Amino acid sequence: MADSAKPVVAAFDFDGTITTRDTFVPFLSLAFGRRRVALAFAVLAVEGVKVWLRLSTRDRFKELIVAKLFRDASVSRLSAVGREHARRIESLIRPAALERIRWHHDQGHHLVMVSASLDLYLEGIAEHLGFQDLLCTAPSRDQSAFDGGLEGPNCRGPEKVRRLEALLGDLSDVELYAYGDSAGDREMLAAADHPYYRPFEAA
Repeated sequence: MADSAKPVVAAFDFDGTITTRDTFVPFLSLAFGRRRVALAFAVLAVEGVKVWLRLSTRDRFKELIVAKLFRDASVSRLSAVGREHARRIESLIRPAALERIRWHHDQGHHLVMVSASLDLYLEGIAEHLGFQDLLCTAPSRDQSAFDGGLEGPNCRGPEKVRRLEALLGDLSDVELYAYGDSAGDREMLAAADHPYYRPFEAA
């Protein structure tokens, strides 16, 4: 049973949990154009089949997409695109998710967004929604341009728990609420005192 004396933390996945749909591919289309993104996915179709056959992983596929699209792209330009995308996807936020976020905020709980989506647009959304911390995937950069890599692993699956532990310490020392909607949230939900799987879809 959770200890009410412990600090309370609410960890929310973003895509599909707070929002009604994915926001990563639409960002790519906005940043690089639909034709270029479609071509990148076509070039990596064999790797996509490997993921489907469980011979590769979604994490590896994402690394390859980022390498193909982001290398040498301007940090300032994509940061501006990210801010525009953040404004656009405000309309995708589930009302029930927003209500729950506000409830945690009103209770004085520590709000953490934990997502495999990109910092380029999540920073603005997380701030707008009142999250104290953002744990997410970030393309790595070399001064003014992206270098085609990631700053650490894709923030999905076990990596979500590792990031939370790095931020909070031993998770047994906090009372953890977790909200997710996919297999990529399984480990985070398993680590929570109060796990909620797709809680906002029926609302």
